Amino acid sequence: MPTNKPTGRKKPQVTAAPERRSELLATAAEVFAAQGYNATTVRKIADAAGMLAGSLYYHFDSKESMVDEILSTFLDELWAGYDTVLAAGLGPRATIEALVTESFREIDRHRAAVAIYQKESRHLAAQPRFGYLSDSQVKFEKAWLGTLERGVADGVFRADLDVRLTYRFVRDTVWVAASWYRPGGRHSPEEIARQYLSMVLDGIAVRE
Repeated sequence: MPTNKPTGRKKPQVTAAPERRSELLATAAEVFAAQGYNATTVRKIADAAGMLAGSLYYHFDSKESMVDEILSTFLDELWAGYDTVLAAGLGPRATIEALVTESFREIDRHRAAVAIYQKESRHLAAQPRFGYLSDSQVKFEKAWLGTLERGVADGVFRADLDVRLTYRFVRDTVWVAASWYRPGGRHSPEEIARQYLSMVLDGIAVRE
């Protein structure tokens, strides 16, 4: 969950029905994901939404407000799921399985937001408004590394496992799926997670 968000952040104008607001944010997310944050203008978002740029300002005060809401909503939901997994008291392998599954569920729900996060988070995190991106990354790394280290200590994962390298491999292998995954495809997020886990865990679990 994003932590230590600046309390003085500029709030977007709230004048539309929640459904319309969600539709506009979904459209904006697709434009940001496809064209990049810097190349995206309010006019481009408005064109994609089939409205005048001036009308979009009726709902949001800037493209910064839009990408902020897109990313913070995604991370809030991601950490709600992750925190539930981490608080469940599962063993290391079961925790990894649950985290990977939750990650694919979030890609299913927020594919465009994941793509934006991957491409833009380092640049955006340099701005005070988006400091929560760095906070979330630190928390994310701690959760995964801690689980892998616990698995090595408990004898569930190989003693010679490089946990940091493994973390980077699993992280990148999972989240790159946002570049090709499309909701409603032939495989559910849970099925994709099972396939990924069968490949990953056979390489790091202790062989009987």
